[in-house]
Amino acid sequence: MDTSFGLEAPHTPVGEFRALIGGSSAFWGTKRVFDLVVSLALMVFLVPFAVALVLLNPWFNPGPLIYPQQRMGRDLKPFTAYKFRSMLPAATITRSADDPIEVERITGLGLFIRKMRIDELPQILNVLKGEMSLIGPRPDYYEHAREFVALIPEYSARHLVRPGISGFAQVTLVYAQGVDATRAKAHADLAYIRNASVALEARIFWLTLMTVILRRGA
Repeated sequence: MDTSFGLEAPHTPVGEFRALIGGSSAFWGTKRVFDLVVSLALMVFLVPFAVALVLLNPWFNPGPLIYPQQRMGRDLKPFTAYKFRSMLPAATITRSADDPIEVERITGLGLFIRKMRIDELPQILNVLKGEMSLIGPRPDYYEHAREFVALIPEYSARHLVRPGISGFAQVTLVYAQGVDATRAKAHADLAYIRNASVALEARIFWLTLMTVILRRGA
C-alpha cells in the first residue's frame, strides 16, 4: 500500500484531508449497514458475558463492571468508549515506586478477559450508536490524542472516518507507544483510509480473528 501521502503542513484541520478517503459512497454506506447487522448479532454474545461477569466480579474483579474511557472519534470529537473493566481502581492498591502499575492493577479475571478480547465487547454499543465501526483506526485516549494532533501533522487525518474496534494498524503493527510509533500507526491508518475496500475489510477481519484465536498482543 502507498503510505506516502504528502502531508507536510503542521496542525492541518481534519477537513482538509477529505480527498484522502478512498472507496465509494456505496462502500461506506454498505459498511455502516454491515456494522449494524453484525453488532446486533454480536449482542447475543455480549449479554451472556455481561451476566457472567456480573456474577464473577464481586469475587475476582471487585468494582464496576463497565469502564468508560474518553476517546477521540471522527472529526477529532470526543466520545465515551465502553469496556469490561479488567483492572483494579488505582486507589485500591498499594505499590512501591518501582512497580509497573499497569501490570499490578490487572486482576486474574481481567487478564483472562483481555487475553480473550472479551473486554472490547461493550464497544458494540458504540458501534450501534454510530460512534465507532467494527473496522477502523483504533481510537486513542482523548487527552493523548490531542497531544498527537499537535505533534504529528498526519495524525488528524486518521479521524476522517469512524474509529474501529479493530483496525489495520492494530493487526499489522506492534503496540504503538510514543511519538515515533504513533506516527507509524497514523501512516498505517491512512493507508487503510486511502485504500478502503471490501477486500481490505475482509483482510483485517481475518487478521483480527487470528489475533483473537492465537491470543496475540494481549
